[in-house]
Amino acid sequence: MSTHQHEEHDHPHEHAHGHEHGHAHDHGHGHHHHHAPQEGQGRTFALAVGLNVLIVVVQAIYGFLAHSTALLADAGHNLSDVLGLLLAWGAVWLGKRKPNARYTFGLGSSSILASLANAALLLFACGAIVLEAIQRLINPAPVAGLDVFIVAMLGLVVNGFSAWLFMRGSKEDLNVRGAFLHMAADAAISAAVAVSGLIILFTGASWLDPLMSLIVVAVIVYGTWGLGRDAMRLAMAAVPPSVDLSRIEGYLKRLPGVRDVHDLHVWALSTTENALTVHLVMPDGHPGDAFVQDVVTTLRRDYAMHHATVQVEFGESCHACVLTERGHAH
Repeated sequence: MSTHQHEEHDHPHEHAHGHEHGHAHDHGHGHHHHHAPQEGQGRTFALAVGLNVLIVVVQAIYGFLAHSTALLADAGHNLSDVLGLLLAWGAVWLGKRKPNARYTFGLGSSSILASLANAALLLFACGAIVLEAIQRLINPAPVAGLDVFIVAMLGLVVNGFSAWLFMRGSKEDLNVRGAFLHMAADAAISAAVAVSGLIILFTGASWLDPLMSLIVVAVIVYGTWGLGRDAMRLAMAAVPPSVDLSRIEGYLKRLPGVRDVHDLHVWALSTTENALTVHLVMPDGHPGDAFVQDVVTTLRRDYAMHHATVQVEFGESCHACVLTERGHAH
């Protein structure tokens, strides 16, 4: 005999900006239909995309006029960032869609796919910059130092501002962290290009420009590798890095009347929401709906499990997890 109980969502993505421990959220921004920080995120993405399109246009025009391959390369990199931001923004929007008959968990997992795509885009952009830098080290070209410095400083201001906009949500949401890394990487590139522009202006050392971009690429790859690895793990239904599975198991085993816990599975529904399923063996009988609801509420509040399903069993038959029988860890 078994009983299923899961939390009811009046609002399926009420916790889309969910903090690790599910503390009370601020709803004081006058948006009754969506979680306020999500709405703020939409505005953040819109502003960042607009500013970055402007930078791409300015850098491309100036790079062409001043014959600066450094600025053209930076414009190309910024363009890949605009595409990355649009991907991440689309994922935030999809994450707010209600579940339906086909996507019963909603479309929140699109944020995981966007994180993967973001990491791939960044690595691709890095490859293009490395190629450009190597060619310019082999065949140094005169660089208009002052033009490079002015346009790069403009890029630094815009990218630094965009990164600051995303910084608030970057700890809780892998997808927003991807956008933040994009902007921070861009700001670093612009700073490096600006510094090299100044040095070239006073010394004429054109080789410094490609060398600087190689150093910046190394920094970007280091950050992107972690982002890509985390996103890949979430896509493979791994336990999210912020979740301590043994803590959850300990809590469930300490519940009154619970003799054993099995079939415990935790995975990410999106870059901010987690799901859990578990079987509790309770030989003394079913403890009632209130007990199960209390367990579900505690899992959501204290363990960041936004959608929990609990099955209660009497332990009358031997039941092993099908995945374990197949030899997979769970």
